Amino acid sequence: MEFIVAKDYDEMSRLAADKIAACLKAKPTCVLGLATGSTPIGLYAQLVRDFEAGEISFADAATFNLDEYRGLSPEHDQSYRYFMEQNLFGKVDVEPSRTHVPDGANPDHEAACAAYEQAIAQVGGIDLQLLGLGHNGHIGFNEPADDFPVDTHLVGLTESTIQANSRLFDSIDDVPREAYTMGIGTIMKARSILVVASGADKADIVKRAFFGPVTPQVPASVLQLHPDVTVIVDAEAGAQCA
Repeated sequence: MEFIVAKDYDEMSRLAADKIAACLKAKPTCVLGLATGSTPIGLYAQLVRDFEAGEISFADAATFNLDEYRGLSPEHDQSYRYFMEQNLFGKVDVEPSRTHVPDGANPDHEAACAAYEQAIAQVGGIDLQLLGLGHNGHIGFNEPADDFPVDTHLVGLTESTIQANSRLFDSIDDVPREAYTMGIGTIMKARSILVVASGADKADIVKRAFFGPVTPQVPASVLQLHPDVTVIVDAEAGAQCA
């Protein structure tokens, strides 16, 4: 595992964007696993600037997002499909048919999850998986549990995650209680993994996830077992790891 402490959020975003840009340049047909949330917004903005400068292209790449709220249509302004359109897809030359987000509008969770696993398998797996880090150590929507879930699956969100996401909705009652998410096994099959985390409120979980014991009670800790992981944090998030 490579652990990098950037001086601030902007440098963290630039370094992370450089990793993704390098993947696109080395393999224009690469398959990128993407994440949502506030932390990757900066790196997506950097990638858009790189595209506008003619330095990278997404034209031959494919993307798979980690997760989606169950019950939200792609057009809903809090869906993760909408987030990706606003922050990346709608600003670069990625082919829409090659962008994939779990189908939150599909009420048949078994069919939705199986289809997502099949789509990933059909493109030969994910080359580079981007991850954020939840305050409780979740990656995707894989919450603390008694074991590591393997495949894409339906998950009930914990109260802490619902509270954390409520800032994006008009009311906490509007926050979906379930989501479709890649499983830990799906994430761990990616050929390389890139994790970003920022802010003082992430300092404790960064230390526990990457320098503590591997346990499903801290889902991100399993990444210590992956052969090619880069973790990039800002100075505040890395404060306890000096």
